[in-house]
Amino acid sequence: MTIGVAIIGLGFMGRTHLGAYRAAGDACRLVGVADRDPGRLRGEVSEGGNLDTGSSPVERLFDPEAVFATDSIDALLSRRDVDAVSVCTPTETHAEIARAAIQAGKHVLIEKPVSLDRGEIESLATDADRAGVVAMPAMCMRFWPEWAWLAGRVGSGDAVASLSLERLGTVPSWGGGFYDDPTRSGGAMYDLHIHDTDFVCHLLGRPDAVTATGSRSRMTTIYAYDNGPDHVVASGGWLRGGADFRMRYVAELESGTADFDLLREPTLKLSNVGAASEPAAVHLEDGSAYDAEVGAFLESIARGGPPPVCLADASLTLAVLEAEVASLTSGRRVRIPSQ
Repeated sequence: MTIGVAIIGLGFMGRTHLGAYRAAGDACRLVGVADRDPGRLRGEVSEGGNLDTGSSPVERLFDPEAVFATDSIDALLSRRDVDAVSVCTPTETHAEIARAAIQAGKHVLIEKPVSLDRGEIESLATDADRAGVVAMPAMCMRFWPEWAWLAGRVGSGDAVASLSLERLGTVPSWGGGFYDDPTRSGGAMYDLHIHDTDFVCHLLGRPDAVTATGSRSRMTTIYAYDNGPDHVVASGGWLRGGADFRMRYVAELESGTADFDLLREPTLKLSNVGAASEPAAVHLEDGSAYDAEVGAFLESIARGGPPPVCLADASLTLAVLEAEVASLTSGRRVRIPSQ
């Protein structure tokens, strides 16, 4: 089964999705794109991006003679050869476009955040269930090799004693001012820090409470568990002055300590309890997180099962972020209600 895919929005993330679909080989075929920029519709490569997404550089994104390219989302969604779409447009348009795709019977991979409104996410989940289509939030950190390794380690029974995460960068210079407007992007809290909040929930489940300090541009959050690790913290935000993008974690496990740093080689080291030797590099399989994410989306479509990340996950992450904002505002610890 070769899945016909289309991409709506050919900015940084749209180009990243395109590269991942290309890497999927015969599992899919790019049949359409939609964008408002005439140059992008000709397959021209534009600038932007805060990290290497793993895709090989190309002179042209696609062959405009072989791919349907349009500035009309309705025209794209009306095509019978489009089975699935990636929604890679600005955040405030995600829910509307995803809903239109679902109503047209298309599977959807929706860039994060799916929405800044939890009600919209839950409504999309209901629509997708009724339509019988896969609706998957694009939470790439769950597929990042060093992070997937940690989730696998914890999933196999290696308990977390403490976890510290950090994610820092500058305000994205691309996007035409989108990132400068927190009413549209949600600021660093919802665009950058969201990855760490989502991963905490993925790894350890819903926190019982959060305590956050700082601002929506630069924050530190403590995640409290009534029955879990007693130290889980994530720090992140956008910095002034063109600082290098970085992300890292230190995970103290029952068996030892895992130390990941994107800007170091090797990126992941493990110190085993009782070992007299220096921390050892962890061998990881080759491949980018985006390739793995798109591969999981396509596999879910092909086998007709639920995706590894669902809209309920996106709703939970947003609920925790809302509690973090409430804690920032009040200066107090905020309990997170069960969903």
